[in-house]
Amino acid sequence: MNTAILESAQTYEQERGKPMPSRNHAAAQTNLVAEFIKQREYRIFSELSLQLNGRPLTPDLPVYPRRPVDFRYDEVHLIEPPVLVVEILSPIQGMLAVMAKVEAYLQSGVKSCWVVNPPQRVISIYTPDGATKTYAEGVAKDPATGLTADLNAVFS
Repeated sequence: MNTAILESAQTYEQERGKPMPSRNHAAAQTNLVAEFIKQREYRIFSELSLQLNGRPLTPDLPVYPRRPVDFRYDEVHLIEPPVLVVEILSPIQGMLAVMAKVEAYLQSGVKSCWVVNPPQRVISIYTPDGATKTYAEGVAKDPATGLTADLNAVFS
């Protein structure tokens, strides 16, 4: 067994507090970015480190209102909550762990949280008021931002 791969996975998981993404995870994430990027009023980041309510979190896709980026300066841990976060389930990730992150995001001021389940081809959207909307077909629409994603495109 190649221990370098195992050590690499453990380091990734320790640094980000989440399992290493799989091929399907990466495909869904890339396709979702392609869907969101069409809607220019928001900036979509990938694997951005956040520090929300003193807790380190790294969502698959945090979404912020679009503002200019000054590439001369950078931030390692953003403390401002995004308006929307996306978590994409990995094959070894448990639902309880994901839901704990969803709760942490919503309690820190995130307006909506998408949980993408590639094997089931489903997107569930959670909001701070406790509402959940699940899409198994058609176009998912975020209630906080108006961002949309065609499930056929996300899971293609």
